[in-house]
Amino acid sequence: MPRLVVVLLRGGPDDLPRVMEAPVDEVGHRMSFPRGNGYEHFEFSEEYEDFDGRPAPVYRWSYRTAIAE
Repeated sequence: MPRLVVVLLRGGPDDLPRVMEAPVDEVGHRMSFPRGNGYEHFEFSEEYEDFDGRPAPVYRWSYRTAIAE
């Protein structure tokens, strides 16, 4: 089972969660999360914030794409 890490999301639609867990192998410069009929894309801000006593990477919303059908 992949190890999960907490990532903090900033910006984007108001109904997005601001804290998510992501598999370690998916954490990188960019991350995408499915939402509705598309994906929300985030980029690593090169910043970390304290979350529950540990540093968590901060990702900022950059754009949205639709799922092609």
